[in-house]
Amino acid sequence: MAAVFLVTLYEYSPLFYIALVSVCFLVTSALVLGWFGLGVPVILRNSEETESSTRILKKRMRQVKNPFGLEIPNPAAASVTRGVALAPDCLEDCVLTCYWGCNVQKLHEALQKHVYCFRIKTPQALEDALYNEYLYKQQHFIKKNDKAEKDCQLPEDAQVVDFGPVPRARYPLVALLTLADEEDREIYDIIAMVAVIHVPDESYRLSCRILYQYLLLAQGQYHDLKQLFMSANSPAPSSNDPFPGESSTDRGLLEKAGLAGDEPELQEENSKDCVVCQNGPVNWVLLPCRHTCLCDGCIKYFQQCPMCRQFVQESFPLCSKKEQDEDESTHV
Repeated sequence: MAAVFLVTLYEYSPLFYIALVSVCFLVTSALVLGWFGLGVPVILRNSEETESSTRILKKRMRQVKNPFGLEIPNPAAASVTRGVALAPDCLEDCVLTCYWGCNVQKLHEALQKHVYCFRIKTPQALEDALYNEYLYKQQHFIKKNDKAEKDCQLPEDAQVVDFGPVPRARYPLVALLTLADEEDREIYDIIAMVAVIHVPDESYRLSCRILYQYLLLAQGQYHDLKQLFMSANSPAPSSNDPFPGESSTDRGLLEKAGLAGDEPELQEENSKDCVVCQNGPVNWVLLPCRHTCLCDGCIKYFQQCPMCRQFVQESFPLCSKKEQDEDESTHV
């Protein structure tokens, strides 16, 4: 019956016959591709098919307590000649050791030695790994939960006004935080934190800032701390921006000096609302772009970041469903 209909249709209008066969072929191909989960236009799928076929890998995370915290309370007042004030915030008694003019290559070799040779649990261990390749050292004992500012400054007889042109062989300042009590080193997975700090000098007057932070684990790994980027409801600058008052000129100089890192140019203000539904609380971090902009309900519908359109390789939640429920019950 179908064959007779097609023959009759062809005799009546060959062009209409070809068009009808082509449409049938396209619809059949789309159905077959959708059955096997291949790339099919979204308009041909229902919501259940879309949700199941666009799931991304959930990165397995392990909660680790970080006993160290370090901030620069007044970056505008810092310079090589005037020094810099650091505000540590530690959960246990710690030792803050500041190394001025630390050799760049030796520092990164020391981080590798922490992985392969010996653990950097004390300032002496780092100094041995650096082969004392630094200009000046200062040390402060930090009591538990003591947030008082600590002044770090080069002595006048050092006669250092800048650290030379780029590419530089020395970091202006490297701050090391280590646990003071040996028993605490057996409790915490994180045993030390290394912060590389840019301090303005005669060559580069960019504002003082933390360039890199590395957390050193007792098992021999180290992690590079990176900023998460939240969605924005307004163009106002973020209060948590580590680079306050940074202009486009400063950004260009940082990139030229190789110190800008891989942070996106636009840094958004923290927001609690999902950028898609504008209703659920933001909970999911997308990797590798590190945008935190989706709620638990919307994460399953996206293979690309809705902020930057980069493909999502992995994702992880900021807090579990149980923690969210506990937080809501506490607020109630």
